[in-house]
Amino acid sequence: MSDSALQALSILRDGSNYQWYVIPLLSFVFYVYTVEAERRNWNLILAALAFWGMDWFNEIWNGLVLRFTGYAPVWGEPGPTAYLILVGLNIETMFMFAVAGIVWTKMLLPNKEDKILDINNRWFVAIAGSAFCVFVEYFLNGVGALTWDWPWWNRGAPWLIFLFGYLTFFIAAFWVYDMKTMKQKLQTVGFIWGFDIICLILFMGILKWI
Repeated sequence: MSDSALQALSILRDGSNYQWYVIPLLSFVFYVYTVEAERRNWNLILAALAFWGMDWFNEIWNGLVLRFTGYAPVWGEPGPTAYLILVGLNIETMFMFAVAGIVWTKMLLPNKEDKILDINNRWFVAIAGSAFCVFVEYFLNGVGALTWDWPWWNRGAPWLIFLFGYLTFFIAAFWVYDMKTMKQKLQTVGFIWGFDIICLILFMGILKWI
């Protein structure tokens, strides 16, 4: 097993690392969603929840990679952190993803057919946003906060990080945002989160695999 994986496992869901700054971060997330709910921006909220749910899906299969290979997750967050939820997801990152969907969806143009630099605005924001997130990951990896142990997922192979690490989040969020009916939005977000919750109960709670 890689050194970074062992380091992550040593602090996995260890409550002794708790720091009080978690509370204001939680309050910030509540505030962001409350403001959008007050404005009745349900499309925005559901798009953000789809974005966040897609990240949880990624974090689950990432933990399973470590379980079944016995070597390393695709990415890891070995610390420091106030709480490591899964090997590749700490509580600080979780709060970031909770609001990231709202931030990026707010950048969309009202008309989904309008273009930016001759590119459909949905695809422009998705591509630019994914590229920005990969850039941030490069920085985090450079300072040791985010680890990559596989040769097909690292600085030399950014396309997989771009495509599967982030672009799927944007596609899901914007797809939900543009759905024609609230019923479709709720069903889709409900499916994403329902699947995540079942996987967490099974793989984390019952089988203890992640």
